[in-house]
Amino acid sequence: MASSGDSEDRVAEARPRLVTRPLLLRFVTVVGSSASFYLLLSVVPAYAQSAPGGGSDKAGLVTGVLMLATVTGELIAPWLAARCGYRVLLGAGLLLLGAPTLALTVSQSMACIVAVCFVRGLGFAFTLVAGGTLTASLIPPERRGEGLALIGVVAGVPSLVGLPLGIWLASHTGYTPVCAAASLIALVSIAAVPGLPGREAVSGPPLGIFAGARSGTLGRPTAMFAVTAVGAGIVVTFLPLAVAPGHSGVVAAALFMQSAAATASRWFAGRRADRRGAAALVVPGLAASATGVLIVALTTVPVAVVAGAAVFGAGFGITQSATITLMYSRVPASGYGTVSALWNVAYDAGMGIGAVGFGAVAGLTGYPWAFVLTALLMLTALFPAWWDQTAARAQRATGREDRR
Repeated sequence: MASSGDSEDRVAEARPRLVTRPLLLRFVTVVGSSASFYLLLSVVPAYAQSAPGGGSDKAGLVTGVLMLATVTGELIAPWLAARCGYRVLLGAGLLLLGAPTLALTVSQSMACIVAVCFVRGLGFAFTLVAGGTLTASLIPPERRGEGLALIGVVAGVPSLVGLPLGIWLASHTGYTPVCAAASLIALVSIAAVPGLPGREAVSGPPLGIFAGARSGTLGRPTAMFAVTAVGAGIVVTFLPLAVAPGHSGVVAAALFMQSAAATASRWFAGRRADRRGAAALVVPGLAASATGVLIVALTTVPVAVVAGAAVFGAGFGITQSATITLMYSRVPASGYGTVSALWNVAYDAGMGIGAVGFGAVAGLTGYPWAFVLTALLMLTALFPAWWDQTAARAQRATGREDRR
């Protein structure tokens, strides 16, 4: 009779190893790109605003250029990777993210700042798409949800630390040391790239990004995630403005709870997706995201603002994990680049569109009603989510019947 210990050993052997040497090297590049990007995300707009002739319009310009370049880079990255390989593209992205930043240590002209932001945006996009594709190839399919969630946590910590640390360092040491540090972090992490797999990890006919977007199997999860990203862009951008002056502590607590809840729920959802499937998590994630935004609409109630941000963060994390896991499971390895590009475009474009659109609506309705309308918009994503879940169940049932 086998002991319980023997049974546990057999279960452990059945589960493939998740953290391998190549994945640890991938962690290095994740931290390098994320830390370099977020360390300067709020610093460079302030740098541009302090330049001769600068102002709030200049600060908005550099951020807009950065995000435009990021989305552009995400769209062209699969095409470039098909010609040079994802490992080369990841190394190029880290180089573009780090090297041009040194120019900010010697020049404060707007032309230089805008050019650096554009090149850095391209570089960051290349690290997202190429790195995401390599990550998917390094994770066993049986533990894909957990592995992708782990990468999300590794990338999330530098963003949480980098944003406030960059501003603090700039105010205490000046802009030059911060720019130099951001450059060095990205450049040093290039040393980990040669240890990652090359073309062989993604061999096979590539899937075009527009073909992927038109297909329901990828297009629906992309659209569903984009809707929640709209909410994320709104919460991060407008919560400090919507809450009454003098409640900065409430805003800080709410934003922290949102980030913490998103990180924790992403990890939970990733592990659960490996056991129960990712499709069943999308509807709860969307519902929680919309509910959180609806609670945040009570902008005069501090407890509601903090609680709503936490609920939104939990739903956003679940949706992040479920959609990316679902999309990777629906394509062969040759389609990983397209999945990575589509998901990241949905993230960045959704946040940008949400911030711009919410600003226009809030000018007409006020912040509380604008949050309510946002929640209603997010609820519309439940219909394609339900349709996608139903189609996935029908496909699994058909597959079982065929095997019989």
